[in-house]
Amino acid sequence: MISKVITITNNTGLHARPASVFVSTASKFKSELFIKKEEKKVNAKSILAVLALGISKGTEITLTAEGPDEEEAVAAILALAEANFNE
Repeated sequence: MISKVITITNNTGLHARPASVFVSTASKFKSELFIKKEEKKVNAKSILAVLALGISKGTEITLTAEGPDEEEAVAAILALAEANFNE
């Protein structure tokens, strides 16, 4: 299992389009992926769950992956976040 803390830096946070890109990327992997914001932990492959967290700019989230391709999954999501979800 791998966990990484990510600070969301794009201006709009994880609203509809960046959340969609996030979930689409997460869904490409076999590993289980979760996002934790404060005390809430949700499935990172669920668009509704990700949107329900209300992640805005400057929010720290913890990404956790567990499975056969966990390292690749975390690396892909980190790269996406660093690229501000291509916005």
